[in-house]
Amino acid sequence: MKIGFFCLVLLSMSVGAWGEDLDLKDSWTFNLYFENDLFAESDQDYTNGIKLSWVSPDLQSYIADPRLPDWVRRVNKRLTFFHKSAEGLQRNLVISIGQSMYTPEDLHRSDLIKDDRPYAGWLYMGFGFHSKTEDQLDSVEMHIGVVGPASFAHEAQNFVHELRGFEKFQGWDNQLRNEPGIAAVYEHKDKFLLKNYRRGFGTDAITHFGGSLGNVATYLNLGIETRMGWNIPGDFGTSAIRPGGDNSAPGSRWDPRLSGKSAWGLHAFVSVDGRAAARDIFLDGNTYKDSHRIGKEPLVADASAGVSLIYKRIKLSYAQIFRTKEFRGQKEGHSYGSLSFSYIY
Repeated sequence: MKIGFFCLVLLSMSVGAWGEDLDLKDSWTFNLYFENDLFAESDQDYTNGIKLSWVSPDLQSYIADPRLPDWVRRVNKRLTFFHKSAEGLQRNLVISIGQSMYTPEDLHRSDLIKDDRPYAGWLYMGFGFHSKTEDQLDSVEMHIGVVGPASFAHEAQNFVHELRGFEKFQGWDNQLRNEPGIAAVYEHKDKFLLKNYRRGFGTDAITHFGGSLGNVATYLNLGIETRMGWNIPGDFGTSAIRPGGDNSAPGSRWDPRLSGKSAWGLHAFVSVDGRAAARDIFLDGNTYKDSHRIGKEPLVADASAGVSLIYKRIKLSYAQIFRTKEFRGQKEGHSYGSLSFSYIY
């Protein structure tokens, strides 16, 4: 169902007007992410994620710029700590909404499975503030939402499984209890090793480091992505769903998607990200209430490989992510697929 929705969005946007060049300072970017372990023929652990985000044009002010809706400017007035002066830099606002769900391995058991991860859902909204040049990006984000039944993860999974004729998970009565969630996130990215060869072929590398603080997740992370291909876009790579991961908005006027011509590009990418976690509510359980919990691994790494296609204003990417063990007693690491669609308008 969600894959069909993704294709519908892609089709509807692809029939828009393409003829005119776009100005970096006036262009919005819409991103749609869909992740599921069905791509790895499993149905457990981090089993599904969906996220929509909008990245604004280059802004003169997060509070006074008339291109932002009034309600967004009012929210930004209350978040001035996260968007201090960025003179001489390109500034963008990122608004996101999303849902993630987590399940144990055994879908048939309705009792509490003490030696597996908790059932959990996370429904959230995020505000992010980007300051960037062509080769550096600083992201400061605030995510707020809810963990527990109010995330509607149980209902969302049941709806999709019923629609697709899959068996339903029987243990959602044991999911984490309702808890407001908050995460303050910072991430810095550097682009280097940029090489352009003949006929548009090129390579680059993008490093990142940062962290999150909050009752949902507290961690430090770092990693790198390398890209190789034709007409590599002037953005900051392709990330799976994670805080600080909205990288697909153009950061350079040379980005092929800003051209009104029949621009295209194709590149492969590989990336790694490592995290040292002090807090993970989806394993540690509720903060102030008694709930199911399991001992987490303090160090977790993701490795991914994928491909991105650029056609005019669209960037379509797929990556397969391989994650190391997240909790004690986990039989093996986890793998899932990440599909993302980015459209500039």
